[in-house]
Amino acid sequence: MILFADTAGERLDAFLARVAPDMSRSSAQRLIEEGCVTLNGKTPKKNDRLQEGDKVSFEIPEPKEVDIAPRDIPLEIVYEDDDVIVLNKPKGLVVHPAAGHQDDTLVNGLLFAKAGQLSGINGELRPGIVHRIDKDTSGLLAVAKNDLAHTVLASQLKDHSMARTYEAIVCGNFKEDSGTVDAPIGRHPSDRKKMCVIARNSKNAVTHWEVVTRYRGYTHVRCRLETGRTHQIRVHMAHIGHPILGDTVYGHKKPELGQTSQCLHAGTLSFAHPRTGLPVVVHADLPEYFRAVLEKLNKIG
Repeated sequence: MILFADTAGERLDAFLARVAPDMSRSSAQRLIEEGCVTLNGKTPKKNDRLQEGDKVSFEIPEPKEVDIAPRDIPLEIVYEDDDVIVLNKPKGLVVHPAAGHQDDTLVNGLLFAKAGQLSGINGELRPGIVHRIDKDTSGLLAVAKNDLAHTVLASQLKDHSMARTYEAIVCGNFKEDSGTVDAPIGRHPSDRKKMCVIARNSKNAVTHWEVVTRYRGYTHVRCRLETGRTHQIRVHMAHIGHPILGDTVYGHKKPELGQTSQCLHAGTLSFAHPRTGLPVVVHADLPEYFRAVLEKLNKIG
């Protein structure tokens, strides 16, 4: 595609993001770095300034296929438009293929159900998973259907304007009705599969919580993520002495109330629509496993 600068002094990457269809600034920078853009017939830099009438040419390379097999896996889509899909992931479903889960993941299901409709950001045809949730956490996650949506939603995650609220059942009772855990999270120094609250080699992490219902020995809480670190709610709740029920990694090592994995559900997801800027708020009701635990707790008293 060939474009001509209509103003003087604008950075090349900003110009491309402004006038090229469905291109973000980071996408423009990537194209420049990969040599897919010329400025007046020469190879430019992303911070080059334009003069009015400068000729800008660029070519978007075809995304590469990824070696992930499509599989007919049931997916619960709770919101969809031309740019975004929001899925309600069940407990037990892995998001991305990994060792032991090569063809039974949410990504395999997306490639089957939405082939050709997913973002190709970073030069690969891959489902545009914007954020992840753990295998044994249920609830909402967003998928981008094009690079613009992927870049904008990823930016909202980074600046914390995408809001994610979780429901959890934790061990023990709180004296307060609400509070905030502000404690940095990093990789565990001796167990690399785990995260922990640690000062060195960590990132800031903030979780806001409020009590929904108190039970004998347990509490139903609602947690809002201000940041999105790996295992954040699980680590933070354990850090303050209230591990999530069933979380045998960060909490009690023996199952309780029949739960062998964490009672944690991503119930609400809100963001500004990547194309219109209008607010989008999506809810997912508590799943059956979570409701069953609440029924047991109600009987206990």
